[in-house]
Amino acid sequence: MTDLDTLSINTIRGLCVDAVQKANSGHPGTPLGMAPVAYTLWQRFLRFDPDDPIWPNRDRFVLSEGHASALLWSLFHLSGVRAVDPDYEILGHQAVTLDDLKTFRQLGSHAPGHPEYHLTSGVESTTGPLGQGVATSVGMAIGGRWLAARYNREGFRLFDFDVYALAGDGCMMEGVSSEAASLAGHLGLDNLCWIYDSNRVTIEGHTGITFTEDVAARFIAYGWNVTTVADANDLDQVSRALHTFRAEHERPTLVVVHSHIGYGSPVEGTPKAHGEPLGPDGVRAAKRFFGLPEDVDFHVPPEVYDCFARGVKERGGEARAAWAVTLQAYRQAHPGLADELDRIQRRELPDGWEDALPVFPPDPKGLATRDSSGRVLNALAQAIPWLVGGSADLSPSTKTHLSFEGAGDFQPDEPGGRNLHFGVREHASAAAANGLALTKLRPFWSGFLIFSDYARGAIRLSALMEIPVLHIFTHDSIGVGEDGPTHQPVEQLAALRATPGLLVFRPADANEVVETWRVVAGLRHEPAALVLSRQALPTLDRSRYAAASGVARGAYVLADAPSGDPDVILLATGSEVSIALAARDDLAGEGIDARVVSMPCWELFDRQPREYRDLVLPPSVKARVAIEQASTLGWDRYVGDGGAVVGMHTFGASAPLKQLLTKFGFTPERVAGIARELVTGAHAPDPGPG
Repeated sequence: MTDLDTLSINTIRGLCVDAVQKANSGHPGTPLGMAPVAYTLWQRFLRFDPDDPIWPNRDRFVLSEGHASALLWSLFHLSGVRAVDPDYEILGHQAVTLDDLKTFRQLGSHAPGHPEYHLTSGVESTTGPLGQGVATSVGMAIGGRWLAARYNREGFRLFDFDVYALAGDGCMMEGVSSEAASLAGHLGLDNLCWIYDSNRVTIEGHTGITFTEDVAARFIAYGWNVTTVADANDLDQVSRALHTFRAEHERPTLVVVHSHIGYGSPVEGTPKAHGEPLGPDGVRAAKRFFGLPEDVDFHVPPEVYDCFARGVKERGGEARAAWAVTLQAYRQAHPGLADELDRIQRRELPDGWEDALPVFPPDPKGLATRDSSGRVLNALAQAIPWLVGGSADLSPSTKTHLSFEGAGDFQPDEPGGRNLHFGVREHASAAAANGLALTKLRPFWSGFLIFSDYARGAIRLSALMEIPVLHIFTHDSIGVGEDGPTHQPVEQLAALRATPGLLVFRPADANEVVETWRVVAGLRHEPAALVLSRQALPTLDRSRYAAASGVARGAYVLADAPSGDPDVILLATGSEVSIALAARDDLAGEGIDARVVSMPCWELFDRQPREYRDLVLPPSVKARVAIEQASTLGWDRYVGDGGAVVGMHTFGASAPLKQLLTKFGFTPERVAGIARELVTGAHAPDPGPG
């Protein structure tokens, strides 16, 4: 290790302790301990061009222990990472300035408390909830293997990037990391390297009180290559470990690094816990120990900037420039594939993709929306070659298997397969899908709606990162029947709808499914959840009812009162739309004019102009009944004080579907009865047995 290496590492440490101290908030311990490892990775190995941080073949670095974000911001600043705007244009200023470091964790700073993908250029994934970063990195590595399989050609090695993730003890404790590590080991992702910062400290103290397993042995059992660095401050040891990773061509690699949660050695002033600033005296002691000016904050010697310019910046710039030359020649040799790559990077779809969408004829017996969705998915996947995904071991039930010729299964010996088999790992499935989206592929994953609970953290992050992941859920209601309340989702729809930025669709028939896919396939900055039925739903006669294209506006008048001036409005989603239509017919026989509104996506409806929303739900019509086999939470905003909701107030029960519908009141007769009472003003309706 040269004197300049030492100065650069200690400068990183100084920036981190100053940022945390000035904010009076943050975690200095991990940045202090792991600065030598991060420096070695960036300066000697990482193929990353700070001048073009979205270069497609860059190595990815994910800070899974996101509380150590000061380390990342210091690396970004010293290497000069450039800012990129939402249109993928590289701007002329730095992503993280010294002023950003000085305003660490403050409003408006590009150096927030945890890495945020949509906020700071250079961040590969939002992290914070421990384990999410490493799990997401598995999806990135899958994406890298898939891109190489589809687009690399003889003489044109466009994709061979590696994925690095820095994780801590907390990441290793979280269940999602175990799910993801098991999947990565099975798939033999040799382009994936997790660096495990084994500092043996968590919020409550030493890991001896909670975490005493042999992590290395566990990962060997997963099928990983495992190597150890005994001293985080030994750059040669770190380099040897990373060379070992690069030489491995069959397995992912875990580098276990033993570090101290402090300066790197037990000296006076080491923080009591990794979540506390050092304090003024501790900062001065740290700087004294590292040979930095004690009374100068945010000090960066000019030679440190030069060091990073000659290291990661020069090496990354040369690699990126060579790649650009290869791509230009590739455009001449393979113009069709090059066009696909351009569209992938801009999150655009092939010309004419909508032509693949089917139209379903009216059918009173109909199809389960999971079945119609499966047909649409297969049609679209043939038109969109980079639409890839799978399920948490449930594709025969979720109907998400891509069955057309050439689709294939993604496996260690078939990295170009379109079908991903995630196994019974819901959380890792969703996290890996996030990673795939971060490589710009169009991913989907699927499971039963009840198990969305297991994937909630990753679903939330897809919305937070504003990436177009498709979360497909089937078995959407008490219609699951005999499986009983453990499998009957009640509160899950409300939870998904409560997630900002997530579009939640519950289509009513096959053609609403088609229109749902028309919307979600074109999303660029939003994830969506498709909530689909197991039981068959009638395919509505659109010559009698309104066109399903109304899905694009979130809600639409499906069947109106003959006069256009309804006495009552019936609102429903999914399988309950047919109940509303039947209730409308019953009411018509009594001289009560009802309007049926299909509301497949609340979020899109809420974005519509007031004029449209009032057209669908006239404020003058106070008599309103909402019908949905789920928690009633949220429906009051649409039915108002004068309305009623036929929904679930309890968990379900184990019984055949028809018995459940009667028990919980999801019948046309009950809906019509409540509507009649609202119109006549007889009395406020009882919420009912649901």
